[in-house]
Amino acid sequence: MIGEKLQIGLAGLGTVGSGVYEALLRNRSLLEARAQISYEIRRVAVRDKRKKREVSIEEGELTEDWHDLVEDDSIDIIIELIGGREEALELIRAALSNGKPVVTGNKALLAEYGAELFRLSQSKGVPLYFEASCGGGIPIVQSLQNSLICNKVDSIVGIINGTSNYILTSMEKGNLLFAEALRRAGEKGYAEADPTLDINGWDAAHKGLILAMLAYGTPLSLDAIAVNGIEDVQPADFEFAHRLGYTIKLLVVIKRHKGEGTLELRVQPSFVPLDHIMAKVDGVFNAIAVRGDIVGETIFYGRGAGKNPTSSAVLGDVVLAMRECRLPDYHTGFHPYAEETAVLPVRETVTPYYVRFRVRDQHGVIASIAAIFAKYDIGISATSSQDGEGMQDREPWNHLVFMLHACKLGQLESALSEIEVLPCVVSEPVVFRIEAFRET
Repeated sequence: MIGEKLQIGLAGLGTVGSGVYEALLRNRSLLEARAQISYEIRRVAVRDKRKKREVSIEEGELTEDWHDLVEDDSIDIIIELIGGREEALELIRAALSNGKPVVTGNKALLAEYGAELFRLSQSKGVPLYFEASCGGGIPIVQSLQNSLICNKVDSIVGIINGTSNYILTSMEKGNLLFAEALRRAGEKGYAEADPTLDINGWDAAHKGLILAMLAYGTPLSLDAIAVNGIEDVQPADFEFAHRLGYTIKLLVVIKRHKGEGTLELRVQPSFVPLDHIMAKVDGVFNAIAVRGDIVGETIFYGRGAGKNPTSSAVLGDVVLAMRECRLPDYHTGFHPYAEETAVLPVRETVTPYYVRFRVRDQHGVIASIAAIFAKYDIGISATSSQDGEGMQDREPWNHLVFMLHACKLGQLESALSEIEVLPCVVSEPVVFRIEAFRET
């Protein structure tokens, strides 16, 4: 073993925190043998010391004030797992300012304050590790920082929210409505009591922003990413998707436009070709495809959340932090290295589209809609229809689908604003992007 025992301070003893605590004790001999560094857990900060817990901790190890960790000169590394934003932000700021490396999995915090914290980490020369913030147990952060370090990243496309992926899989395989699929996700423990950030796309967006900052070395703010959730996906859309050779997944899409020097950042439910590997990622599993200019496309797959996968990612960072505590002149925490990069306005982004209308069953409907698409120079690659489930204004109605050639979102929105007011159209259109997964 190298040097004296490193002292660890743990803030937070919830689901992930207790998993990390247990694993640090259970796998101590394995971790020390592989890292060649010995350690011990010195203090654990919790909100209520009297609360009954699954793990057994000596009362002398517990504190209700995380400042005790930051201000204890004997503690070398701090693990932040208290969650939330404000208190966690204060803790990480204080720890970095006090020269203590921090391991965190707080994706929402990093998405909102990451640019500030990365700059603080850089200015103090104190690393901030965050593998668990993106993709649970999938080692995507270290892969981008180390294994793929020689690559210019052309794109990152991923399924990085297990709750939404479980819901979409349930809708597809079980022909369920969204509300029923969400209820089942909650019963199985795959959805939080408040699943808003999972289903509205913002959990995936938080992770996407972190990955984009890593891949392009530039600070980014929350307003840089365009976000749509899965709330409006219906069984009819899966029926059409299968008929046309696709399935539906909530994707984060990050692309570098080489000629323009801009980034494309968006999250939305998308049509994915059935023959692409992303179409096979079901249930709570995640997958992230990274395309580099040298390596080509690589795929990372695994469980994106849960006590054990997240704990594994945290522990990997803890070992990295222990090693780098012995080499204080260099660390692999994130170093921002690029100026702010312009983000392509979402209305300028280009993909093919699926558009579904509810229309009255009458002559000339397809021609009327097609004429407006032609007016805006939007090509049609295919059409499909299906009888509706009911009546609108006592008239029969149908689902009418158009598969559109690639165009700017702004073009499509202008066309749809005219189509929506046609007498034959009885509701707002449902729109999904079609991802081709080709090199841009």
